[in-house]
Amino acid sequence: MTFARIAGTGSYLPDNIVTNKDLEKTVDTTDAWIRERTGIEQRHIAVDGQTTVDLAEPAARKAIAAAGIDTSEIDLIIFATSTPDKIFPSSACILQARLGIQGCPAFDIQAVCSGFVYALSVADKFIKTGSSKKALVIGAEVFSRIIDWSDRGTCVLFGDGAGAVVLEASEETGILSTHIHADGQYEELLHVPCGIADGFDRVKAGEAFVEMKGNEVFKVAVNTLGKIVDETLSANQMEKSDIDWLVPHQANLRIISATARKLNMAMDQVVVTVNKHGNTSAASIPLALDVAVRDERIQRNDVVLLEAFGGGFTWGSALLRY
Repeated sequence: MTFARIAGTGSYLPDNIVTNKDLEKTVDTTDAWIRERTGIEQRHIAVDGQTTVDLAEPAARKAIAAAGIDTSEIDLIIFATSTPDKIFPSSACILQARLGIQGCPAFDIQAVCSGFVYALSVADKFIKTGSSKKALVIGAEVFSRIIDWSDRGTCVLFGDGAGAVVLEASEETGILSTHIHADGQYEELLHVPCGIADGFDRVKAGEAFVEMKGNEVFKVAVNTLGKIVDETLSANQMEKSDIDWLVPHQANLRIISATARKLNMAMDQVVVTVNKHGNTSAASIPLALDVAVRDERIQRNDVVLLEAFGGGFTWGSALLRY
């Protein structure tokens, strides 16, 4: 049996750091209020002119180097983002050109905060069916560009960044299962209320920003993530105690803690980066995974659960043996 196994990870964060204290100067909030409700202390924000692909490229190169392969060996690129550089071509194609890769399929996936898990699920199927041998999967965002920095309910939450993994076909156990879902009836609880169909008038009027009903999103997220934990364990005939590490989407420390309780996991088995990164949407899971791999918390053969919830609503999980 062929598995899709993570061969290398990489990440990149913009140098520009915005702390809660910085936000106190521009919006009616406090460091204590933000920490108590979200667990966030700071976030990295792209500078003017710095694009999603600008962040993705160094993350991708680090993942390729960690995998010990040549860039020319990549035969599939899947790029998860909600903030692409252009309407078209895809960010995947722009990144492909920068990496000097030609000919392989390259495309974007948009599932907001669940985007990386969606992309990982698709890449897993490409590899298991023999259509790919070495896939580059990226999650990257400049979410700060779609944030209203006068809205204290959203501007304190989000940051920019990129994470990447190289998946390779292997006889060794890798991704055990992925599970992805969506329910569009919740669209207006978390969305950007305008887009290309509206032309650019509303964008120019400053309406192309994230709108979120936080309390409602929180309730659905906690309940839904609990269910996908059960679904994932059942599909693999595993017990909660079989999971070594939880690498969740980094949206809110309270949501992360609720998922850990569902798994009966101590927080020292949970990779938490939300305090330093904020919510980086599709980038958050590969960023957190790379941090834990590089500081050697996550070791080869550890069983790792990735899970995410995002606008759409979308949600998903991936269970893997690292």
